[in-house]
Amino acid sequence: MKDYITLRKQYTDFIYHGWEIDETDTSFTITYAFEIVGLQSFHPTFTLPKPHNHSPYMQARIFHEAVFSLGMVELISYWKITGAPRVHIACGHLDETQKAWWKKLYFHGLGEYFHINHIPLDPQGFMEIISEGRPQTGTDWFPEVKGNLIPVGGGKDSFVTLDVLSPYKKDNLAFIINPVISAVNSAHAAGYEEGKDLLIAQRTLDPSMLELNRQGYLNGHTPFSAMVAFATYLTAFVHGRKYITLSNESSANESTIKGSTVNHQYSKTFEFEQDFHTYSHAYLRDDIMYFSLLRPISELQITGLFSRMKDYHPVFRSCNVGSKKGVWCGHCAKCLFVCIMLSAYLPQDEIIPIFGVDMLNDETLLDLFEQLTGIVDDKPFECVGTRDEVNTAVCMAVSRMIKDGRPVPYLYRRYTESAYYEAYRDRTVDMQAWNGENLLPETYQEILKNRLR
Repeated sequence: MKDYITLRKQYTDFIYHGWEIDETDTSFTITYAFEIVGLQSFHPTFTLPKPHNHSPYMQARIFHEAVFSLGMVELISYWKITGAPRVHIACGHLDETQKAWWKKLYFHGLGEYFHINHIPLDPQGFMEIISEGRPQTGTDWFPEVKGNLIPVGGGKDSFVTLDVLSPYKKDNLAFIINPVISAVNSAHAAGYEEGKDLLIAQRTLDPSMLELNRQGYLNGHTPFSAMVAFATYLTAFVHGRKYITLSNESSANESTIKGSTVNHQYSKTFEFEQDFHTYSHAYLRDDIMYFSLLRPISELQITGLFSRMKDYHPVFRSCNVGSKKGVWCGHCAKCLFVCIMLSAYLPQDEIIPIFGVDMLNDETLLDLFEQLTGIVDDKPFECVGTRDEVNTAVCMAVSRMIKDGRPVPYLYRRYTESAYYEAYRDRTVDMQAWNGENLLPETYQEILKNRLR
């Protein structure tokens, strides 16, 4: 692995040159142009289906501002290769408030990258953003907006959102970035179809980035959900949807590294949701609203709702390792976490067929289990719930197993020998608990509260 400090001295400048748009009858493709000066140029793409009407969205200033902003998120995947100290924005204008906003997103969204590459934290000095372009121009056209654009990932959270909003389906669009099998199957199971109310965007990475990673240049997690935020804003604008309705819950706010601000899920946090809300209203338009429907409730509440949706149990997938094949790998932190959550509500004979393996009796998963519960300090770098929720779920499951006279599986037997079991053994979930840190419009608050009753 190459050294961050050395790379910054060798490659001092990164340039966001701009983009080109190519159209077909059914879609348009944005090709971005980035450059690490002296090393490599990059040309990632983003393709979006066109709406059935022939609205003049491409002439609108908001369209160009949204395309520009999506590029501002995409650039970080290429900047991280060398961590160039200067980032030149040649294709648009950023005021000082915007520069500060983007630096905050980059700094916190790259927390895991800084951590795994042993990079000293320097929230001001890690990057200078130099705005060299002109403001975006275009008409004031804006679509009539209605209904929800619902990003679908394939996991239980997406299903809960799709199900809660099913009475309003005629005005909804489901949205997927790249046709991941689990996400497509989830949308189909909820009744959404391509060419009708399911939009599948295509995002490509420049292969040069992957080659440089293989050569030992720097790599690490980037804030994917921030890319989703700007991609969905662009999509909502083009397709005339008023609400971008996500499925991020309050658990995303907890740090991954105990006692630090490093959070694998930073761009799923309420802090980022608020920041995006503020930015889009100030620099795009407030006619389109971005919020997470599930923000007021916990992972345990979401799982409680999902546990009743039996028709979706064979279809949903949350495993990143097996995402391309649409399977559960049965060995990663995400698989184990989802299994633990479900065990709070479902018996083992219903859980094992979902995953195809008996994870709770797998002794090789003990280390991951102890990371999830907090017995060891750091959580896995995955999108998982809080340590408090994991411990509560385990104790709820153990309590029910003992009450029903069922055998307690290996991982849970080991857990009952720990001090954590004594601390959490009487915990349960309040299905009507409500976190006030949310941006739900009043109508959506009532919709969700009714489902929790």
